[in-house]
Amino acid sequence: MKNNLLLAALFITSVSFSQKKKPDNWQTLDPMADKIYGVGAEEAYKTLKDKKSKTVIVAVIDSGVHPNHEDLKDVIWTNPKEIPDNGIDDDHNGYVDDVHGWNFLGGKNGDIDHEASELTRMYQRESRKFSKMDTTKLTGDDAKQFEEFKTIRPKYLKEQLQAVQQLQGIKVFSDFLGNVKAANKGVLDKDAFKKYTPKNDMEGKINKRMKAVFAMGLIKPEELESQVKQGYDQVSNQVNSSKMNADSIRQYIVGDDVNNVNERYYGNNHYQGPDALHGTHVSGMIAAVRNNKIGINGIANDVKIMIIRAVPDGDERDKDIANSIRYAVDNGATIINMSFGKYYSPDKKAVDEAVQYAQSKDVLMIHAAGNESKDNDKELSFPNREFLSGGVATNWINVGASGADKGKTIIGSFSNYGAKKVDFFAPGVDIYSTIPDNKYTSESGTSMACPSTAGAAAIIREYFPELKSNEVRDVLMKTVTPYKGKVKVPGTKKDKKKLPELCISGGFLNVNNAAKELLGLNKKK
Repeated sequence: MKNNLLLAALFITSVSFSQKKKPDNWQTLDPMADKIYGVGAEEAYKTLKDKKSKTVIVAVIDSGVHPNHEDLKDVIWTNPKEIPDNGIDDDHNGYVDDVHGWNFLGGKNGDIDHEASELTRMYQRESRKFSKMDTTKLTGDDAKQFEEFKTIRPKYLKEQLQAVQQLQGIKVFSDFLGNVKAANKGVLDKDAFKKYTPKNDMEGKINKRMKAVFAMGLIKPEELESQVKQGYDQVSNQVNSSKMNADSIRQYIVGDDVNNVNERYYGNNHYQGPDALHGTHVSGMIAAVRNNKIGINGIANDVKIMIIRAVPDGDERDKDIANSIRYAVDNGATIINMSFGKYYSPDKKAVDEAVQYAQSKDVLMIHAAGNESKDNDKELSFPNREFLSGGVATNWINVGASGADKGKTIIGSFSNYGAKKVDFFAPGVDIYSTIPDNKYTSESGTSMACPSTAGAAAIIREYFPELKSNEVRDVLMKTVTPYKGKVKVPGTKKDKKKLPELCISGGFLNVNNAAKELLGLNKKK
């Protein structure tokens, strides 16, 4: 599932909005030079001014990307061996007309937008299977699977109940916005909230919070409306997915065999898909054209974005992720951005094998830790670097989200963490970037921390191409900006800990520190 935040739900629950709006490109700034906890990219370019860069291909496995966006069209990867739109697999890689990448969520009958959660798919499959069997007489593998199914059912019912409750909360907030807008002659702006007379106590509480949010410049009213709609669509799909046969819908649209995890060649070249907001935002953070006086500056200055669509509105399938990783590796990507995740992985073995393949080809993989304020040390999320067969991927970075301001709330209140599972924190709160139709907006999530890291890693691979993927990870880990104070533990009211208790490195990503380290410029202690 795309790791973006459902702001509508967050505004109704307890979320801290103590950070004031920062410059649009705050994620590129530096804690020392700018007093803002960005990745230090602007300073890194000053440090690297005497070195030449080598173009790096970053694969973005996501919901799709708008390839003709004004600030991205010049940085989209083009397959040099493929002739566009001739209906021929010119480079013989198994994918016809894959000029800018591939879409594993499409087929001759269209493109998948909404998908069920992995837990829903697991429940549906097992439910169909055992509804045709006498469960009192099961033996062997069937008996074992039935016992597992009995543990899945209450989890599935709990997930559906939570989705219904979340949808109700978003509906309350959406109705409130509609009332405010109607009372202000159809215009939703800051003044509308100031002039509005709440209809009840709930509206009064929401209105008070919203006036504070707008006073701090955290979001624009038009952005709020858009994100509320995103949240409503995503959660309502989760609620409705329980009524549909997810595998049958998939087979009709894509045409692959959902039970064959080893199947490789399916999909189409619809890079944008039905909703490319998330993937376009991620791509802009990594590589939007710098210093062109349009939109924003991406973090990396010499990158090509390979578009791989495999993440629907709902949980991604292990098969698609494994194939996406292999496609990226085989077509020249040296960094893979993975701003998605889930908590069940029935075909993890296939994903593990793809990760091992990427590791053997020296491809760095960067993954978002998740947005549920969970301790990843206690609850596994997928994909991850731990192999079922034993051992861990050394080419893997797992990243949590941080904000711009020094203080107890610098860690995103939504971010997952883990003293043993999360490597460091990177900018992921209120990030302004590209979205379809040549537009821009702010988003928050570990989905944003992931491209912050991918962009920084790309700088290192551009200017130090001799480094292996594990060496890039090592230098980024070694040179994080340390943090002495305590920070608020995500998901808690008062619990505060020091950063080494929340991530392995105990710090915040800083690519300028890494560049200095590689050039021998850091002072020895």
